[in-house]
Amino acid sequence: MIQVKNVTKKYGDFYAVRNINFEVKEGEIVGFLGRNGAGKSTTMNMITGFIEPTSGQIIVGGYDVDKKPKKVKAQIGYMPEGTPLYSDLTVKEFVTYMADLKMIPRKEKKAAVEKAIQSTGLDKVQNNLTKILSRGYKQRVSLAGAIVGDPKILILDEPTVGLDPKQVIEIRELIKSFRENHTVILSSHILSEISQICQKVVIIDKGEIVAVDTPENLEKTSAKDQMITVIVEETEKNQLPSIKDSISEIKEISFVEEKEDGSKEYKVIVENGKDIRKQISTTCAKSNMIILEMKKQEVSLEDAFVSLIEGRTEYSQEEIKKIQYQKEIQELREEQETKKAKKEEKKKEKQLKKAEKQKENNTEEQKQLENDQKTDETELDKIEKDVLEENQKENETEQPEKKQEQSAQEIDAKEISKEDSIAEEPEEKKSTIEENKKNKGGNE
Repeated sequence: MIQVKNVTKKYGDFYAVRNINFEVKEGEIVGFLGRNGAGKSTTMNMITGFIEPTSGQIIVGGYDVDKKPKKVKAQIGYMPEGTPLYSDLTVKEFVTYMADLKMIPRKEKKAAVEKAIQSTGLDKVQNNLTKILSRGYKQRVSLAGAIVGDPKILILDEPTVGLDPKQVIEIRELIKSFRENHTVILSSHILSEISQICQKVVIIDKGEIVAVDTPENLEKTSAKDQMITVIVEETEKNQLPSIKDSISEIKEISFVEEKEDGSKEYKVIVENGKDIRKQISTTCAKSNMIILEMKKQEVSLEDAFVSLIEGRTEYSQEEIKKIQYQKEIQELREEQETKKAKKEEKKKEKQLKKAEKQKENNTEEQKQLENDQKTDETELDKIEKDVLEENQKENETEQPEKKQEQSAQEIDAKEISKEDSIAEEPEEKKSTIEENKKNKGGNE
């Protein structure tokens, strides 16, 4: 519902608040604690949009206070410290005026005013002038002005200051009832009041957030050692301190006083806040000591607040300026380191992208080479096939010629063979043949 992020408010060289961060969830009642001048009112005024932060961001109901101030103010009911009222207006007139400022529609305004007056118990004095009212009733009128119109967020600055005990109880119960429909931030110097009303506590000191936690957790954190008050009747002098040897958790036992009836009061300090009352009772019974009273000291929110605040050193204005200057230098260094880290990260991302792109390009080139190789192989296969086909055709064309040539060669070979056989016949046959030839020739 409310987010305060790294908010700083400076007045010249003075830091009213410095780099504060906290969050308030919807439906929570959050207490804002701090000493006078700690920065509570400054922070509340920045949340309402009354003053602007020097740096940082405040988000209220999803809207930036700096960019959408009207949207933010429409969600907030603010009760400032000091109950600033118009003394010449009656209670009803003042609440109606606040409704007009919040621009509540005319049809809804009358019912909204009556509801606010009834909720704050102002029915009987609604026609009285505000200047004649008691302090308690003036507080109620200021609260009625804040809650008129049922805003989602209520910011209450010291809502119970100056009230009598009965009025304080009534206002506390009223604030508790707001939890159902509102988110509440309230500041108070009455720590018991914060502890009873609030679900979460923000402690601010010297403009800086010291702690953000539940009241219960803050109380537990501050309770480093547990103290138990024991009143006993001893059978021997200073008998109770002797149980320290039997119970290891006991850090110290100190005598407080002797009572009128002769019993003695001791304070027992226990390490780490352990509850050892049962062990003390058993050990005392074994030593014949009678325990008249044993009480564990409860740690309050006041104790937690004091333990967190008192350890913080008080500085002069010059020392504060020096510390602030050192913090600014440190922040600048951290900012430079952050920028450098971001730059390095961007550089690495760029290199990574470049490497990935190169890898993709290499993959594409490899694929292209493989495709080209396949294409070349296909073309080679085609060429080889064409060559084979051509050779086959040539072979088919040359085959008849070869057959004819072979036939001619065979005929010649036969004739030569015949002549050779003739040459080898006997001389007589040869001469007979020649004579036959001559006779043929003479007859002719």
